[in-house]
Amino acid sequence: QVQLVESGGGLVQAGGSLRLSCAASGRTFSAMGWFRQAPGKEREFVAAIRWSASNTFYADSVNGRFTISRDNAKNTVYLQMNSLKPEDTAVYSCAATKTYYSGNYYYRMPHSYDYWDQGTQVTVSS
Repeated sequence: QVQLVESGGGLVQAGGSLRLSCAASGRTFSAMGWFRQAPGKEREFVAAIRWSASNTFYADSVNGRFTISRDNAKNTVYLQMNSLKPEDTAVYSCAATKTYYSGNYYYRMPHSYDYWDQGTQVTVSS
């Protein structure tokens, strides 16, 4: 049974940092990604990482502030979030896909992922 277990959300002041973790079990994946959804808004791509080559992809809005990484031994992906802004406030979810996509476009699309976790709240106060 596939499980994605996320941890690390919470409340932080603007300019602060948080690290999200997502531990995967049950099978191996081609890539994992992070998405977020703010109230009244659509789910949006944040970052993704290919498991084998560690290629990483970022949304423009977080590029340079967020870093996605993975630990093969722990089958865990991380999202280090620095210089947080109030507009980063959202429910963050990790996702995993079995499929290898040749173009990074696919990793930005929610429908490219097969498994999702329950999500965790990140709130950035001004």
